[in-house]
Amino acid sequence: MAEPVALVALVLDIAIGWPAALYARAGHPVGGFARLIGYTETNWNRASWSFAKRRVAGVLALVLLLSVTIATALALVALARFALGPLAWLGLGLLAAPGLAIRSLYDHVVPCAIALEAGELPAARSRVGMIVGRDVASLDESGVASAAIESLAESLCDGVVAPLFWLLVAGVPGLWAYKAINTADSLIGHREDRWRAFGWAAARTDDLANLIPARLSGVLVCVAGLGGLRTMWRDAGNHASPNAGWPEAAMAGVLELRLAGPIAYDGLTLAKPYIGDGRRDVTAVDLRAALGVYRGVCVLLIVIAGGIAWAL
Repeated sequence: MAEPVALVALVLDIAIGWPAALYARAGHPVGGFARLIGYTETNWNRASWSFAKRRVAGVLALVLLLSVTIATALALVALARFALGPLAWLGLGLLAAPGLAIRSLYDHVVPCAIALEAGELPAARSRVGMIVGRDVASLDESGVASAAIESLAESLCDGVVAPLFWLLVAGVPGLWAYKAINTADSLIGHREDRWRAFGWAAARTDDLANLIPARLSGVLVCVAGLGGLRTMWRDAGNHASPNAGWPEAAMAGVLELRLAGPIAYDGLTLAKPYIGDGRRDVTAVDLRAALGVYRGVCVLLIVIAGGIAWAL
């Protein structure tokens, strides 16, 4: 039997997540990534430099970030094995758990559902605004519910399946390397002129790191929701991201909804294709159903992690 590190990490994250009191006192490891990325972006992404030079600087920034992350993770793994001996798997699970976001994602989406159920649209907009980047001021109940479901599906990959995948493939260093890449992509992997060159390496590496996990996420949604495979296969490519469309299209298929479509960013309406061919009128009931599918995926992940530990 292999060390059940992934199983311990999953159980810890589901049970306690990253407590607010701990966050207030110590922050979160991802905050360290953000500070290092911010430092390199401020000092190495100079407008006076050529596009090519800024792209090279972005590559070096990502290499620095990954080097620091992997070296730190390896040191902590060695320390855990030295200090805990045969019980090191408990320490490794504790090191891995903060890299998962099962509890955090659920706790961010549920209040949105509660607000919608209570008919409190301003509160629902405020809640969904915490997990999406689009303008939420003009969203109606259906728009809020749709945005929450889309974010839940997309974040299922980034926050749960992908880190767990890299934990199983490359251990604790692999999980935290993925989190570093994903954080860099969220901060600098944008298409605006300021980041197009400097964030290129982060964006492309994140695409590669999510290539398999995104498709696994979609399949898990289909299994947990008992459907959606046809919609996932057909509409995954409708998303601007090469990866995010897989779990989102799967969720649309399972719930028989039509998600995505035109959205507002910075006061501008962007024409985007729809995902799914079901109802466009999304409700709080649909959001609750999406949360049910999410819980089902988490159960599947626990079974998979336990099965892998038992089989190896």
